[in-house]
Amino acid sequence: MAAHPHLDRVARAESIAKRMDSALRVPFTRITFGLDSIIGLVPGVGDALAVAPSLYIVKLARDCDVPGHLQGRMLVNIGADWLIGLVPLIGDLFDVGFKANLRNAALLRAHVENALSTDAQPRPASDPSLAARTPLPA
Repeated sequence: MAAHPHLDRVARAESIAKRMDSALRVPFTRITFGLDSIIGLVPGVGDALAVAPSLYIVKLARDCDVPGHLQGRMLVNIGADWLIGLVPLIGDLFDVGFKANLRNAALLRAHVENALSTDAQPRPASDPSLAARTPLPA
């Protein structure tokens, strides 16, 4: 049986998020960083380029029918990452710790898993006593 299409989108979002936020590790530490941090080192242009994969994760969320308020939260994460990333050095350090893409991928996964588990819940059977009281059409 094939996986649900939303789960495929979640996996794609998580893959992008990992590359962007935690693909590399500082040796002998638990500190991870990704392409977002490296690209962000290029003044001005770097942070703007790093927004494209972030917005793609939001597009994947939209394709998974994520509600607007959750998409808004994802956009706030991206905006904070971008805005603070514009500040030299401080923005680069913030970028290593904040990890907006991983946050957004986690929000997407939580929504999709919740939606799929809600869909999988058995529907309550109708009350059999109602059938006895409901007249059949002539």
